[in-house]
Amino acid sequence: MDIIKKIEQEQMKPDVAAFNIGDTVKVHTRVVEGGKERVQIFSGIVIARRGSSVNASFTVRKISYGEGVERVFPVHTPRIAKIEVTHRGKVRRAKLHYLRQRVGKRALLVKSAG
Repeated sequence: MDIIKKIEQEQMKPDVAAFNIGDTVKVHTRVVEGGKERVQIFSGIVIARRGSSVNASFTVRKISYGEGVERVFPVHTPRIAKIEVTHRGKVRRAKLHYLRQRVGKRALLVKSAG
């Protein structure tokens, strides 16, 4: 088992931003189109986190043109350039799936920490 843990440690990113559920984040994703590579930003609220170590992932939800869009990102993938926390949220739940039923600005509001 030691060999597996050692390989997992090599795969992990050392500089992962500290973020929690309820935080508004900007995920800078590397996108390859043809021969060119560019960075695309996906901004939204973190509604869930799951897994640990290399298998950790998180779900980000945003409202785009009145439609809810969710995307699941692995935390330790090389496709993510960086994770930028724009707003800290204060929540009392581990998963914020109840935001899916909300409409309009209420779907984006999470109490601020502080």
